[in-house]
Amino acid sequence: MELMPGYKRTEVGVIPDVWDCLRAREFGVFKGGSGFPLWAQGQRTGEYPFFKVSDMNNEGNGTFMTAANHYISEQTRKHLGAHVFPADSIVFAKVGAAVFLERKKILGQPSCIDNNMAAYVLNSSRADVRYVHSLLLTKKLGALVATTALPALNGRQLGEMVLALPPLPEQRAIAQVLSDVDALLATLDQMIAKKRDLKQAAKQQLLTGETRLPGFRGDWEVAQLGNIGHFLKGRGVKKDEAQSGMLPCIRYGEIYTHHNDYIKSFNSWVSPQVATMATRLKQGDLLFAGSGETKGEIGKCVAFIDDYEAYAGGDTVILRATGVNPMFMGYYCNTVPIAAQKTSKGQGDAVVHISAAALSSIVLALPSLPEQNAIAAVLSNMDAELLVLEARRDKIRNIKQGMMQELLTGKTRLVQGGLND
Repeated sequence: MELMPGYKRTEVGVIPDVWDCLRAREFGVFKGGSGFPLWAQGQRTGEYPFFKVSDMNNEGNGTFMTAANHYISEQTRKHLGAHVFPADSIVFAKVGAAVFLERKKILGQPSCIDNNMAAYVLNSSRADVRYVHSLLLTKKLGALVATTALPALNGRQLGEMVLALPPLPEQRAIAQVLSDVDALLATLDQMIAKKRDLKQAAKQQLLTGETRLPGFRGDWEVAQLGNIGHFLKGRGVKKDEAQSGMLPCIRYGEIYTHHNDYIKSFNSWVSPQVATMATRLKQGDLLFAGSGETKGEIGKCVAFIDDYEAYAGGDTVILRATGVNPMFMGYYCNTVPIAAQKTSKGQGDAVVHISAAALSSIVLALPSLPEQNAIAAVLSNMDAELLVLEARRDKIRNIKQGMMQELLTGKTRLVQGGLND
């Protein structure tokens, strides 16, 4: 295939003529961390953060590592012989299963790292850290692990990685564009987190009667769950049957993993033959997970609020309720007071079960149907706002992936005033 003018063929593919194709060792150094014995851990203040692999999960550690669980003094550092890595070093796990999580982050300040981690210290006169960090996010370091019983990366392997490096001004321009997208994603994440907190507070206040919506007053009616309908059992649908056809179906494990409060979409689709062995749902049914790994999660509830053909598999307990708003009940049956009752009624150790009889004895305090409708409307509107924000965030994430593919390979070049394909 003929090359476009201004491009060349290299080990990493076709790149612009003015870009270099270099080994990672040619513009940086890889170095492992230091031992971090228990006696030196646990200090909340000190001159240097001492990061462990687990710190990469800390809230606040996004692109940059800024939140540490451990700090050390200069005296302790000297005693340990721990190396101090400069700010803007790129750190990652180098030993164990954590290597395959492919997390790469940038040190926000001079720091120490433990010996399960390594750092890539760049020559800043040749490479921009944010550009190289973005480039490394597209690389699978796990593919380089030494073939030993314990997965491990070593500096020689890492140093031989071949990377495409534009001139430094172009690196910085690419990094800035991607950083701007990251800033937008961070803003959306903050908005989503705030909206979730507001929804959680609204659920706590509205579903317990702590706060009443305008126009509603009077006592809530005390009843048992079994008083508002009758119970059925879900049936059938083995794991290997969950994608056998086109009819929507819910399996009990999906109540834990894919659904919250009410069913918005399905993950399992069964054939008509499999459906004959399952339990057909009706609009307004409340589904409870009949089995679980812990008593704390047993009996999670989701409501089926739609009016189309759908089915429930085994280990689901179905309440066919009347005279209540099913969406309200989906929210209500997952509140802390109701969950505590379900926990107390769970049976078993390795696998916990809850029966229809146990669920039927759960005590409820229910508002009038008009108030249930109003509460459900408020909470579902908040859900809809969350879905819009999450969809926007996911769209921008996908756009960023496309931008990285274009910009980090030179397929699209940045020029003053815009993009040049």
